[in-house]
Order: sequence, then C-alpha cells, then structure tokens
Amino acid sequence: MIIRARVVVTMDGPPIDAGAAVVAADRIIDVGKFSDIKKKHPADEVLDLGDQVLLPGLINAHCHLDYTRLRGKIPRQKSFTDWIRAINAEKAKLSAEDYVGSITEGFVEAKRFGTTTIANLTAFPELVSRIESPVRTWWFAELIDVRDPGRANQIVDRGAEQLSSRQHWGLAPHAPFTASAELYRRCENVALRENILLTTHLAESREEMQMFRDGRGPLHDFLKEIGRDVRDCGKATPTEYFFGKGDSPSGPRVIEDNRPYLLVHMNALLESDFKSLTVVAKNSSIVHCPRSHEYFGHPSFQFEKLRELGLNICLGTDSLASNDDLSLLAEMRTFQREFPGVPPDEILNLVTVNSARALKQEKNLGKIRRDFLADLIAIPITGSTSVFEDVIAFDRTVDWSMQSGRISPGQ
Repeated sequence: MIIRARVVVTMDGPPIDAGAAVVAADRIIDVGKFSDIKKKHPADEVLDLGDQVLLPGLINAHCHLDYTRLRGKIPRQKSFTDWIRAINAEKAKLSAEDYVGSITEGFVEAKRFGTTTIANLTAFPELVSRIESPVRTWWFAELIDVRDPGRANQIVDRGAEQLSSRQHWGLAPHAPFTASAELYRRCENVALRENILLTTHLAESREEMQMFRDGRGPLHDFLKEIGRDVRDCGKATPTEYFFGKGDSPSGPRVIEDNRPYLLVHMNALLESDFKSLTVVAKNSSIVHCPRSHEYFGHPSFQFEKLRELGLNICLGTDSLASNDDLSLLAEMRTFQREFPGVPPDEILNLVTVNSARALKQEKNLGKIRRDFLADLIAIPITGSTSVFEDVIAFDRTVDWSMQSGRISPGQ
C-alpha cells in the first residue's frame, strides 16, 4: 500500500512535500516523493490522506494506566507527600476489575491522541494477562518493598514471572525511597539475565531531596512512620544515593555493568549530581513529564544541562492522578511553553526518535524509514506555520493511525 500525504515528516531528514510511504505487511519498505514512489511501485494501492501530515506514531516513555479512573479524584495537595497519602486512599477503593478497566480505558485514550507505543508501569502485573493492548506496549512491573522488608527477592521474581510471557517487558523498582537496595540489585540481576529494560522514579521532588540530603521533611517522616529504615538518609542527594556515590555507599546501585535505565522525572538536582549523571549519559535516558511536573510545582527541569551531558531525553504523560489526559501532543505544547527556545522539530524528537532510543528500538520505531515498523499517524495541516509547529499545535484527537501496517478500525 502507498500512503500519500501533503507532507511526510520522516524524523530522518527534511519533511517531504507531496510525499508517500509504502507499507508491506508490518514494515515500511519505501518513502519519498509520491511521484517517484508511484513509478517504483505502480501496482500498489494508493491511500490518499489529502491535506495531512504523515508522521511516526508517538511514543509515551512513561505512564501509569492503573490510575486512569483517578482522573479528577485527587485535588491539588500542599505537598508531594500529601499527594502520596491521597492517592493511596483512592487506590484502596479500587478492585482488580477497576484496575483492568482503568488500564483498558487508558490504552484507548492514549491511542486516540496518536500514541502507538507506550511504556506502562503497573503495580498489578498479575492482571496483565487479562488485558488486550491496542498499542505496542512495554509492560513494567512496578515494585515496592517498603512495607515488606526482607522480601525483595520474592517481590522481584514474582513480578518478572508474571510479565515474562509478554513480548516487551521490564522491571520498575519504584523509587529509592520505596524500594530497598536489595530490590534494586535483584532487578539488575534479572535485567542482565533476561536482557530487559529497567525504569525508576528518581529525584522527583523537593521533599525527596530533603529526605536523602538532610534526613528530615514530610516524606522522610511519612516513610519512617510506615516502617522504612531511614538510617540511610541525611548523607547524599537522591541521585548520589541512587548511584552509590558520595557519603552513601549503601545506596541502591554502584555502577558496574552500566546497566541502562529510564530515569523518570529528575527534577530535584544539584550541581554535584551532574557528575554522577555523566557516567551513565551514553546508556540511560531521562523521561520528563511536563504537565505532571507543572501539577506538582516541582523544581525547574534542567533540560539544557542534561542535554549538554549527552543524556537522551524524552517525554511521558505520567498518570491521570496528576494529569488531565494522555495526550503527548499536549505534553509537547507544555514543554514548548517551558522551553520556548527549543526548535519544534527537536520537541517532536522527544516523543519519537528519543523515546524509541530509550526503549532500545531506534532501528524499528520513531522514524518513517525503510525497514522500520509501520506505526504511523496523520494530522491535519494548516500550512500557517512550519509543519512541526502544526503538529505540536494540534489539540484534538487523531483521526487516522496505523499500527504494524494495519489501519486502526473505523479509519
């Protein structure tokens, strides 16, 4: 099939006016000017999308679909710790059926906004076998042992067993304040053995900084209250603690094999933290969630400094417990307001090329290129600004998409 559009944004070179992509089975087999493509593939059926821009499907590098049904349920709180208390109270009201419905509804919504690949963290990996995903999904078992000291190995092994039958899966030790050093080490061992991805929340809030650096504050006191051993606090920043640097050699991870992570948030950073991050710059990625970041009023995201270090930066939506919807288009617009000097084509990289790299899929996803998977979306083009600006400015649902060479039903 030849898919023709007014403009094809390949993310692999300049946009192609009057362009086309050729799809066979689940792959892209050619891309270029429609006039040239038609000569090379004269027998192929032509699907003319008209005044649309054709671009790669968007990739959400961090999401919690467990909480789709919590949209609007948690008012803004005075502190990050108060939000944790509030979400725990709401989660206690949900049944297994609620979570299955929440994840299913979340997939549908994400797809409507042009997402074709998603990295989804779930606290209930045992439910995944009951869920049919309409988009390509990396399932991450979100793991916490703060209330179960001494059971790190069992928690990790159970999560891995429940997801190991999925095509794409990984492990997500939640954060250094809720996951023990032993749990992190067990996750790394499994990741090395199974060649899977790891993701974790790190340096998300001022309160996390206060907890690890100063050994005090609302997060510190809350976790101590529920039984966490806080003797490892008051010695280093969260980032230093995580990488086993500085005065905290007992932190979760001393880098040995430089195992890559998707490091989510990375909002609360000091100058000393950038030295630690230099060590992992080539292998790890950072996921920024602009609207969740705005919701909490976190410290400014250090995009320029992190980019200068060579870290791969991408975007995610986080969950609807701290966001309005699952639109990466809206995330790009929020990012653009936050960083108006970043060119729009580079912003689009954050949800295509960079996110594909974070998932180790840079040879399969994120571009319209020969031999890449045919995950495509189309957005109306006005021609009033640059094509990249048109994409970012689009604030509705996406009417046309293709997953693995199959046009979505009803389109």
